[in-house]
Amino acid sequence: MAEKNLWLAYDESEKRKMKYVIDDYKACLDKGKTERECVRTARQMAVEAGYKPLADFIKDGITLIPGDKVFAEYNEKTMVLYHIGEESLEQGMNILGAHIDSPRIDVKQNPLYENEDLAYLDTHYYGGIKKYQWVTIQLALHGVICKKDGTVVNVCIGEKDTDPVFAITDLLPHLGALQMDKKANKVIEGENLDLLIGGAPILEDEKESVKANVLQILKEAYDVEEDDFLSAELEIVPAAKARDLGLDRSMVIAYGQDDRICAFTSLMAQLALDETPKRTACTLLVDKEEIGSYGASGMQSRFFENMTAEVLALSGLPAAISLRRCLANSKMLSSDVNAAFDPLFPEVFEKKNTSFLGRGLVFTKFTGSRGKGSSSDANPEYIAKLRKIMDDNNVRFQTAELGKVDVGGGGTIAYITANYGMEVIDSGLAILCMHAPMEISSKTDIYEAYKGYLAFLKEMA
Repeated sequence: MAEKNLWLAYDESEKRKMKYVIDDYKACLDKGKTERECVRTARQMAVEAGYKPLADFIKDGITLIPGDKVFAEYNEKTMVLYHIGEESLEQGMNILGAHIDSPRIDVKQNPLYENEDLAYLDTHYYGGIKKYQWVTIQLALHGVICKKDGTVVNVCIGEKDTDPVFAITDLLPHLGALQMDKKANKVIEGENLDLLIGGAPILEDEKESVKANVLQILKEAYDVEEDDFLSAELEIVPAAKARDLGLDRSMVIAYGQDDRICAFTSLMAQLALDETPKRTACTLLVDKEEIGSYGASGMQSRFFENMTAEVLALSGLPAAISLRRCLANSKMLSSDVNAAFDPLFPEVFEKKNTSFLGRGLVFTKFTGSRGKGSSSDANPEYIAKLRKIMDDNNVRFQTAELGKVDVGGGGTIAYITANYGMEVIDSGLAILCMHAPMEISSKTDIYEAYKGYLAFLKEMA
């Protein structure tokens, strides 16, 4: 268990290894700012690592054997990867699970309007955000527009240096006296998070000429009409890239590190398994965690269960009881971020049971809130096995809760998979500014998480 900052523990060789992991991680963050982009990035990486679509095996009735690598996805929102192991799947899998959705602002279905020669997109925020943090920063527009003829148009505006960006406006201090008297959750109302996207009219005498100009630009760039917004999925995210933070470059600041910091390090560990594992290794990347894991792409759907049933059938275990045995005998790290101790706000933390930047992978025995409400509480026997694996592989880790008992709390997908009877614990990384447009992590923690996830996939029995 790490009790000191890990920069003191690394020699130059270890720092070089860490740099490769960090460079890959930051590249993944920049490519994957939405769930769809995360799945596309993961798919490309998986294919390059020798993974094949599970659908092809199902279509052709190909038997899965130890060493096979397959993946499945749902609608570019959720993805699962399997590296078939030597043991029967009825003996269970070693599973890494993380979510790939992050707090953001979504565009409504009838969004485009003009007001006093300014064009806006009407919005609805997604997940737990502090709304005032999203005003006056540079924002990008990502997503898809699906047309009636079946065409799917990919949209990404604001990421290239030559792209325009967008913004949500705020009052100037000179006129903001009444606003500043409001509670923080009322300073910016949800209906005032509309995105400013245009200000130039196209014709002098045309009604809503700025809006008309925006529609013409969209028509020329994407061949879409206003009605196509009805079947669009557009997400508003910070336009900034993942960057090193600090004069010592010891940290990473980026959008979406909750929870893509766990998702991408889990994916990288899964893909780094060169040899056939003893137990089947599985990495599960899911959507909708920030809003309760509901919906067809959330952890509460049957996607993971259904795909595992397909894998079992192709492995010669088609019976329903085989699926139940497989899931009940599995071991899982439900990887999600924890709140790093912030010296500027010490009053909400209990330091003996708090995670810190730079002290490694974080194990959280239970999440939930106050009286452990809505939590999954890991068994001590399982934790003991994890401790041994981490120590044997020189993986530095820490344990933590999420703030003081009566202050707050949070949740992950652990309680959902625990319903199958599998052993599961929350694990992840400490983060500063969680749920803010830009979040902060330690490079050492990213590296230790990658090492820890890889050790878990290889050695958990």
